Amino acid sequence: MFVVTGATGQLGSQIVDLLLDRLPPQAVGVSVRDVDKAADLAERGVRVRAGDFTDAATLEHAFEGAEKVLIVSANIRGAGALDANCAAVDAARAAGAKRILYTSHQAASRDSLFAPQPTHAATEEHLAGLAVPFTALRNGFYASTLSHSIGAALETGQIVAPADGPVSWTAHSDLAEAAAIAVAEEGVLDGVTPALTAAEALDLEAVAGILTGITGRAITRVVVGDEEWKADAVAHGMPAAAADFTLGMYRAARRGEFAVTDPTLETLIGRRPTSARSVLEAIVSQR
Repeated sequence: MFVVTGATGQLGSQIVDLLLDRLPPQAVGVSVRDVDKAADLAERGVRVRAGDFTDAATLEHAFEGAEKVLIVSANIRGAGALDANCAAVDAARAAGAKRILYTSHQAASRDSLFAPQPTHAATEEHLAGLAVPFTALRNGFYASTLSHSIGAALETGQIVAPADGPVSWTAHSDLAEAAAIAVAEEGVLDGVTPALTAAEALDLEAVAGILTGITGRAITRVVVGDEEWKADAVAHGMPAAAADFTLGMYRAARRGEFAVTDPTLETLIGRRPTSARSVLEAIVSQR
């Protein structure tokens, strides 16, 4: 049995759907915090069990009998994220999994300026030290994040943000397909993968240009200082901790941490990855 965690989330749900295109439902299990949210999967024949990264006993039950476990990284900010990821990794090993897969990030690094990246790097190190075959899927930066950057711009005509840098915006659907292939097929990806990214890296200036073409109205990029941006964000209701978190993303981007592109994702899924323009078109159509 192949077990996927976070199967009701944006990435995990798509991974499970794609696995069910490749495997019989009885070969797929999911670990979720709320089993009621996975009722549709249970109706399709998937084994649904409650699992919480902060409760090892639940993971022992959720991972029971797993040949492979795909761990979607914990949706936790702060020091608890690493503990949660490692608890899931350790539980997968204890369950006897022959391969452990983990959704890491293209910029995973101990010295990254963006808070999740040191956590991903430390989780990869923990995985590598267990003497169990593993795959760390170094996912490109989720393109859906663009919705936060462009929401106001569609009303004001301006993308107002701190200085940034190129980002290889990558669609969840493409990364889910790569993960499903890695789970279902033997020998496809081993160890820490190359960056799994779209084919181009764009900064917000380029994004503004694409939005101008999509909407037919001028969208301009306005650069503001970090502290000015934070003060405005907090004044409009963003918690200070969340503002600092987001500033880390901009600082990492302008250092070039997300500027990497690689052909591995295209080779794996057998087609050109979804473009940032396509993602932006979808975002605009939903507004």
